[in-house]
Amino acid sequence: MKVFLTGATSGLGEALARRYAADGATLGLVARRDGELARLAATLAPATVATYACDVRDSVALAQAGADFIARFGCPDVVVANAGISRGFLTELPEDLPAMRAIFETNVYGIVHTFQPFVAAMAKRRSGALVGIASVAGFRGMPGSGAYCGSKSAAITYLESLRVEMRPRGVDVVTICPGFIETALTAKNPYRMPFLLKADDAARLVARAIERRRRFYVLPWPMALVGRVLKVLPRVIFDRVVQNRKRKPRDNRI
Repeated sequence: MKVFLTGATSGLGEALARRYAADGATLGLVARRDGELARLAATLAPATVATYACDVRDSVALAQAGADFIARFGCPDVVVANAGISRGFLTELPEDLPAMRAIFETNVYGIVHTFQPFVAAMAKRRSGALVGIASVAGFRGMPGSGAYCGSKSAAITYLESLRVEMRPRGVDVVTICPGFIETALTAKNPYRMPFLLKADDAARLVARAIERRRRFYVLPWPMALVGRVLKVLPRVIFDRVVQNRKRKPRDNRI
């Protein structure tokens, strides 16, 4: 199996890289930090690993990485657009506007930039899976998290459109919506995180969903139930329930 994965050096991405490496996959790993990529790759032997230090906001860099991977190993079987960033956001603060742009460019455009180099080759072969990591945060908007929730909602809708486009061409599109996973990002959250998953456990569930070509998968399963309730909760009740919820920190390091 050949797997191309972004956001590979931390959290869910690193756990997925280790899981696929243990299964003998050939890996193309993308992250912003060259040193961290080298560290990770050194621990994955004897798996075949190609690393690409670039930002998923850079479409040219992703296109070059994708072309290199195809030239060396052939078209991947699975492409996982996992890279994502998160922080609190307040519309009233002009200094937060760059954060909104960075979050959307990473969490939405980053998925598009990751998939684009491989779509034609997968369609020609009539096989493969394009996997986008969204979030249950995309189901409803939470106060103080408009940028993150909005980006994940956009990602979910984009992935649905792409799924319908690609299905007649033999390519599966899988939307993954995790709940809370133990990562450096969630460690900063000041609120309760029900059904918190360890990254390795989340990677196991995600890999299984990809193998089964699930169109839309929420993990863990109790969070799927919570998500269903959130979607149908009347706005008047939803507003009252979440308006006093603690808010995600506004961290300018993005």
